[in-house]
Amino acid sequence: MSDYLIRGTGFNGHVRAFAARTTNAVEEMRRRHDMWNTAAAAAGRTLTATLMMGAMLKGEERISVKIKGGGPIGQIVAEANAHGEGIAYVTNPHVHFELNEKGKLDVARAVGTDGFLNVAKDLGMKEPYRGSSPIVSGEIGEDFTYYFASSEQTPSAVGVGVLVNPQDRSVLAAGGFILQLLPNTPDDVIAQIEERLGQIPQISRMIADQLSPEEILAKVLDEPKILSRTEIHFTCSCSHEKVKSALISLGKDEMDSIISEQGEAEAHCHFCNERYLFEKPELEEIRRNM
Repeated sequence: MSDYLIRGTGFNGHVRAFAARTTNAVEEMRRRHDMWNTAAAAAGRTLTATLMMGAMLKGEERISVKIKGGGPIGQIVAEANAHGEGIAYVTNPHVHFELNEKGKLDVARAVGTDGFLNVAKDLGMKEPYRGSSPIVSGEIGEDFTYYFASSEQTPSAVGVGVLVNPQDRSVLAAGGFILQLLPNTPDDVIAQIEERLGQIPQISRMIADQLSPEEILAKVLDEPKILSRTEIHFTCSCSHEKVKSALISLGKDEMDSIISEQGEAEAHCHFCNERYLFEKPELEEIRRNM
């Protein structure tokens, strides 16, 4: 089943909503970085939320999210754009613990609760928009919920989840939703949403049971109206040509030093874990054309 996200409204236009299935993107992230189960869950939840926040943008705008809570996973970094393209990594992908008392992956222990969730949005202006909020639980969904309320003054409910196969670490299901109350939302609508959120299954379980993003929104919204659908892809902007351009920018003297002292050059992309090796003949060709 393909990954995609939808944008819509509900309760007669009082609620803005997003829902996404991100299983393939999160599995690609896990595979590329050899993430262990708890790390994959933490990074996958963050990537899912960031992709949905990307759907709030337009054109060539981009969003970057960094979560650093002091836990053994280190920092989680995720980026996305308005076209459903996203990517993420963690400082230490080899983190896993026994299930917590609720029988779930102990994401809070991996992330930690002593730190901040930082958001930067490149809106095509001179300076990016920046917002941040303290990490309140380390469970990711609750932390994004608090971010929206405290930094963007938008009452929201964020649910994100990742189900990992304990045998081979593959991602079985991943997805999420964001509900946002628009100004002057009636109290009875808020009460209905709160009641329904307390009754629905875990988001990862709904995805695993093959519920579509549309069906997930239908569980929490009255009169859901789907406004758009966007395919999701784990996509990195790095390339052989970009690394080549970076080598050229070093200048002739630096290139001469690399050729004579090292004989090769290697670049590593933190986001997708791709490695680019330039051996001596290619370096010499680049140098001749400088």
